Amino acid sequence: MLKRDNNKRGWAKHLIKAAIPVIALASLQACQDGVSTESQQETNVTSSTYNGPAARTTDIQGFRVSLWEPLRAQNRCGSCHNSGGQAPLFVREDDVNQAYEEANPYVNREEPDESTLVTKVADGHNCWEASDSACATIITSYIESWVGGGSGTGRQIELEAPPENVVGESKAFPEDSSLFATHVHPLLTRYCAECHTEEAVSPQSPYFAGADVGAAYAMVQTSIDLDTPLNSRLVQRLIELHNCWDNCPDDAQEMETAIANMASGISPTPVDPALVVSRALTLPEGTVASGGSRQENDIVALYEFKTGSGGIAYDTSGVDPAINLTMSGDVSWVEGWGLDFKDGKAQGSTSDSRKLGQLVQATGEYTVEAWLVPANVTQEGPARIISYSAGTDVRNFTLGQTLYNYNYLHRSSTTDGNGEPAHSTADDDEDLQATEQHVVATFDPTNGRRLYVNGVFTDDQDETAPGNLNDWDDSYALVLGNEASSDRPWQGKIRLLAIHNRALTPEQIQQNFEAGVGEKYFLLFNVSELVDLPQSYIMFEVSQFDNYSYLFRQPKFISLDETVTPGSIPLEGMRIGINGKEAAIGQAYDHLATTISDSEYTLNGQLLSSIGTTIATEKGVESDQFFLTFERLGTHTHVYTEPAVLPPGSPADAEPVSQVGLRTFDEINATMSSLTGVSTTQSAVLTTYTTIRQQLPSAEDINGFLSSHQVAISQLAIEYCSALVDDTGLRAGLFPGFDFNANANDIPTSTWQNQVVAPLLDRFMGQNIATQPAPALVEGELMNLLTGSVGLARCSGPCAADRTAKATKATCASLLGSAVVLLQ
Repeated sequence: MLKRDNNKRGWAKHLIKAAIPVIALASLQACQDGVSTESQQETNVTSSTYNGPAARTTDIQGFRVSLWEPLRAQNRCGSCHNSGGQAPLFVREDDVNQAYEEANPYVNREEPDESTLVTKVADGHNCWEASDSACATIITSYIESWVGGGSGTGRQIELEAPPENVVGESKAFPEDSSLFATHVHPLLTRYCAECHTEEAVSPQSPYFAGADVGAAYAMVQTSIDLDTPLNSRLVQRLIELHNCWDNCPDDAQEMETAIANMASGISPTPVDPALVVSRALTLPEGTVASGGSRQENDIVALYEFKTGSGGIAYDTSGVDPAINLTMSGDVSWVEGWGLDFKDGKAQGSTSDSRKLGQLVQATGEYTVEAWLVPANVTQEGPARIISYSAGTDVRNFTLGQTLYNYNYLHRSSTTDGNGEPAHSTADDDEDLQATEQHVVATFDPTNGRRLYVNGVFTDDQDETAPGNLNDWDDSYALVLGNEASSDRPWQGKIRLLAIHNRALTPEQIQQNFEAGVGEKYFLLFNVSELVDLPQSYIMFEVSQFDNYSYLFRQPKFISLDETVTPGSIPLEGMRIGINGKEAAIGQAYDHLATTISDSEYTLNGQLLSSIGTTIATEKGVESDQFFLTFERLGTHTHVYTEPAVLPPGSPADAEPVSQVGLRTFDEINATMSSLTGVSTTQSAVLTTYTTIRQQLPSAEDINGFLSSHQVAISQLAIEYCSALVDDTGLRAGLFPGFDFNANANDIPTSTWQNQVVAPLLDRFMGQNIATQPAPALVEGELMNLLTGSVGLARCSGPCAADRTAKATKATCASLLGSAVVLLQ
């Protein structure tokens, strides 16, 4: 439902409902033991028992449970704002009703994040964490829980009329980096190279101080404001006393002058006067739209990664103790909220992580919910995305990746200490993709383990009975991006992580998926003059997709005037402009042709398109200015001319095409079956092939060969050769006269050569065929494998009874798993 207020500033506001998270508060005993990391957080000081008057109303009781209880601790607000202390006495312990009266003037019920209680802490007033923004986020969640009353009816997101910015000329970075190389790059390489290069001892992104001018130029652009050099991040950081080289004011002025000299050589990009344009907006001029409509009633740990800098990712669930995660290795922040893991991890202390075990065991069920962006679909291990564990073979739970599969390992009375057998998504479904995905793993005693991707159950049933969680070990640590032992790294981005001590329902999971992730804004582009209707806008939901682009989605026509009916307004060829020009790529709405009409328009507006698009970052979040252009909007038209197609350049010398190709997965399987005589449906062979099928080559191009392909081929070869040797009929046909019951040590070298190696060469490589390498060389390698100084068929004492068969299997697999089968 949308609500309007016509008494504010003479213009209306839309109020969009968004569910309020009810923060589950738990009082946990602080534990000091643990083996992996030290806690970064001061132990929460338990408050005394309340003996004052009962809450007089349900609203006061909500205040007591959601805000008063967590803030009255001595290491938070209780040491100052208690009875007899510093005003306002909003956590006084003698009377919660009076504390309620003291708190109300400092709380903004419509916009909790604008409450004085929040902004005071955000500005540096006695935050109990190392990050003021983390404390502000936590107090905001307390207030939202209170004013929402635990009912889920939610706070309001207000759509306000934005500033009236006319699209203006703007300077854009030229492709040529020479101006940067002349004026700015020398300062960066001289004074910033100790940190802002990839080769630094402790590298800090962005890497704009490296010797490669082109690479530095590409990285520095979001830190330079060509139109207002003083606003450049490079200048502002020096004003903030960040690693000055001499005197900070003088250094900031030197940097500003260098940027101004660079900008003076760049002409502004003029706006085409023939364009039909909307008003312009920057991202911060939009309405914050993040976090609405999420189900968070039972959250016990929450990471939204809003801090954006430093070495700690804060748990802002409000449930003590906070499991703050210390970053190590190659981990960096993602603009628009998130962490990017390349070869590192973010790990909590064992003492703080203990709350997961205690709170989850208390309910016997839980949910791990995350927004992820896997870097690729070739990771194995499984690579650890999120893990509550102590090493590679002990855990309470792990969400991991193997190629296109999500893996869910979980300790219970029906699985082992490593959470096996694992529950995974089906190979054929390829649910995991290298794109942004909402992934949810749930466990409850009725359904067992379940996995959901983008709000949809994967339909993979847990083949292990659910069991119970009595065997969970609360001495483990919560780890992101790796294993606690740092030897199972995962590559990709985590943009949100929430751990609930209840299993979310399918409806709640869908609700959280639809809420989205990251720092999002509603940008309202004013088109009132173009459509001749008051307070009329084309509204986009816009977020930072990553450090290099913005995501635009859900364009709507909407008016903030409740009396407006659009009638019939044609709209065609909508494009997104940035910094005075239409974006070169990402124009997903240029073929849009629709009519804004009374029949389609509602109080929520009229959706114009369900698709999204990305637009490249140019100057950075604070400076990039967006606008819209139209081929037709109402009575206004502009004939768009497609850019001239550039003639093709002279073709480069083509690289020679290899005459050698790879066998693909099905060809490899069929070839191994044909050479060994073992059926592709043989039980062990079929199981292995099904497991590693996605790891085998899928294309014939030899340039696409990966080490993981060879691992899979070797595994399959071992299964085929084992089946061959274990089948008395098949092995008699290939190795006639060879005694598999003889002791390996007692079999002469010539027998191994004539009755094992020779038949394998003859069957697998053929005769009189010119090959690389020559059969004689291959024979020598196989004989050395068998009868060399440490050969498989030579033991220091009597060999085991099955040694002869095992040596034959290994020799067979060495040849079958080689290029003999792989190449065609």
